[in-house]
Amino acid sequence: MPSVHHRTATVGGHRIFYREAGPADAPAIVLLHGYPTSSFMFRGLIPLLADDYRVIAPDHLGFGHSDAPLAREFDYTFDALAGLTSELLDQLGLDRYALYVQDYGAPIGWRLALRHPERISALVTQNGNGYEDGFVESFWADVWAYGANPGPGTEAAVRTALGLDAIRRQYVHGVPDPSLVSPDTWQHDFSRVSREGNDEVQLALFRDYRNNRPLYPPLHDFLRTSGVPVLAVWGRNDEIFGPAGALAFTRDAVDAEVHLVDGGHFLLESHLDVVAGYLRGFLGRVWG
Repeated sequence: MPSVHHRTATVGGHRIFYREAGPADAPAIVLLHGYPTSSFMFRGLIPLLADDYRVIAPDHLGFGHSDAPLAREFDYTFDALAGLTSELLDQLGLDRYALYVQDYGAPIGWRLALRHPERISALVTQNGNGYEDGFVESFWADVWAYGANPGPGTEAAVRTALGLDAIRRQYVHGVPDPSLVSPDTWQHDFSRVSREGNDEVQLALFRDYRNNRPLYPPLHDFLRTSGVPVLAVWGRNDEIFGPAGALAFTRDAVDAEVHLVDGGHFLLESHLDVVAGYLRGFLGRVWG
């Protein structure tokens, strides 16, 4: 079993935690997590990749074991989180890598790809949208309303996403056998989200999410012109990002591979071996 190192780096004056494994001279893959989790979501996947690849999985600022300055001390936007991630990868000497993105990791990863398209060797999206297709309206209506008109009248609905029941639901909804999902997952995430002042951090990112949508047309242009290979492996029962979000990548990616799996939002918790199999096959074809 490959060793996984737990490291920190100072980026922009902030302590950023990341997990690293694999040979330093191997092709690199960067794993970017979503809400409300951290690189903890990749704890099972990293050892399954690290025999052949250099794997880097950071915790975004405000998440996991990274610093979490209060919202009045740091302007939490997806632009800002992408900037910190880009600087971290520069520090680690990564000038060419594949990206695996999930949920919040997607808009962060798209920004990395658009800023430095020459660095991206492949894109893997696991329930991470890059299109208007796939937004499940029953989930997103409250987020769009809050972003367009922040205030007490719209905040209450999105605050429910910070609660333990809502976080648990993200893990077990759409999973045919919920007993496969460890309670450690949602308890871990809830403990980090519940840190003093972190609610305002998460609310700031909820408000900013609508600013990810203008990225989609330039992302589509990048997919068409770069020819970068794309793997979309998706929990088809996800009530946040529906399967149309995965299928949409076939419109623009020159080389797109799509797999819809009978699972939910956090597919690695119930279908780790399935995802790892698709991913290793895909990376093997990309890198030979």
